[in-house]
Amino acid sequence: MNVSGDSAGPARGSLKVPLDRVVVLHDEIDLPFGEIKVRFGGGLAGHNGLKSLKRGFGETDFWRVRVGVGRPDSTDPEIVASYVLGRFREPREEVAALVERAAGETERLVEELGSAS
Repeated sequence: MNVSGDSAGPARGSLKVPLDRVVVLHDEIDLPFGEIKVRFGGGLAGHNGLKSLKRGFGETDFWRVRVGVGRPDSTDPEIVASYVLGRFREPREEVAALVERAAGETERLVEELGSAS
């Protein structure tokens, strides 16, 4: 995710996909584990993957499916990075349910965007 803009930017350009038709799913430590929010555009909140996508796309006007993973009890960058890149602490069933719900929200958004054309 942290270098996704390196490939997503050129791919979008090559395929001539309007930026408002791009949907990005990403982890979000500012949301509690299990919460999912969909939004268009916005800030980067220090998220390295979103920073990379901004570099690759040139702006931040794309759709996001924000998947809450919770936040560690520290603001130390190394602890936060280890938390985000590590294994989930929640039971496997809860993680699977979260992935399923995130996929469902993404499908709903794609269908909505498709019917808006």
